[in-house]
Amino acid sequence: MTRSFNDARKAAVLLLSLDRAAAQKVLALLPKRAVEAVSAEIVRVDDVTAEQQAAVLTEFETRHAARVKVERGGLKGAEELLAGSLGEEAAREVVENLRQNLDSVPFSFLQKAGADNLLTFVSEEHPQTIALILSHLPAGLAAEVISGLTPDKQIDVIRRVAGMEQTSPDVVEEVEASLRRRMTSTFDQTLEKAGGAPRVAEILNVTDRMTNKGILESLDRDDADLADQIRRLMFVFDDLLKLDNKAIQALLKEVDTSRWALALKGAGQELTDKVLGNLSQRAADMLREEMDYLGPVKLSEVEAAQGAVVDTVRRLEDSGEITVGSGAQAEQYVT
Repeated sequence: MTRSFNDARKAAVLLLSLDRAAAQKVLALLPKRAVEAVSAEIVRVDDVTAEQQAAVLTEFETRHAARVKVERGGLKGAEELLAGSLGEEAAREVVENLRQNLDSVPFSFLQKAGADNLLTFVSEEHPQTIALILSHLPAGLAAEVISGLTPDKQIDVIRRVAGMEQTSPDVVEEVEASLRRRMTSTFDQTLEKAGGAPRVAEILNVTDRMTNKGILESLDRDDADLADQIRRLMFVFDDLLKLDNKAIQALLKEVDTSRWALALKGAGQELTDKVLGNLSQRAADMLREEMDYLGPVKLSEVEAAQGAVVDTVRRLEDSGEITVGSGAQAEQYVT
C-alpha cells in the first residue's frame, strides 16, 4: 500500500502521527539533509489515507521490533522462562491467564494516547464518564488529565471517583467501545488535514536558526513560492512585538511611512504603540496623521503592506542587521 512512498514520505507521515512536541524532538535528532527531505515531504502531505497511515505505522513498528535487543521479553519470553521451573503445560496455563488479564483491562488502549490527546477527548464528557475512565488509568496519567480540566470539573470528577464503588461491566464496555470509536475516527480525520506549509512553519519555528535557514535555502532552489509561504508563516506581522527596540528602529529606516500607516491599520494597540514609541515625536505625529487620513481601507491592502514589512524583517535578519528569535525565546545576555 505504501510501496510508492519513499523513506522521506514515510517519515513525514510518521511525524504527523505524533503529537507536536514529540515530532519536534524527533526532527531535532535527524541530520540536516534528512530534516530537509522530511520537511519537504511534510509540506506535500495532504492526501494520505487512513489505510496508508496505518501501513506506515505498522512498518515502523515491525522495523523497530526487529532492532530490539531484548530477546526474552513479552508473553513468549515469560512462557519460556516458566517452562524451566513449572513445566511446559503449567507454563502455558499461567501465560494464558496473564494474556486474558491483560486483554481485559478496561481502557488499556488509552494509556498509549498521552495526556494531551486523552484530555481532548474526555474534557467535554459528563463528569461521571470522566471519573469512570480515570479510575481505570494509572495514577500519573489520570493526574495529568485532571490538571487539564476546569477547576469546577476537577472537583466534580474527583468527588465521583472517590464515591465510585462498583460499575456494571456492560457500562464499562459500552463507554470503552464508544471512546475507542471516537478516537479512531478523529485521529484519521486529523491526519488527513495535517501537513502543509503551516505545519512546516510550526516545526521550523522551534529549530535553530542555522537549521531552518538551510532548509529554506534548499526549498528556495526547488520551489521559491513555497519557501516564501513558509517564511511568512514562521514570522507574522504581530510578531514585531517580539523584536527589541533596536530591531524596530532598524526596520523603521527601511519601510516608508505610507506603508507603515497602511500596515498598522490592522494592528493591535500594543504593536502600534511600540512602533510609534521608537519614532521621534514629530515622526510619530506624522504617522498618526497619515493613518487617520487613510480612513477605511481594504483588508487585502493591509495584509499586503504587513507582508512587505515581514519580508523586510527577513531580509534584515538574513543580512545580520537584526535578530529574530526562533521558537523558544531568544538567548539573553547579562553584563
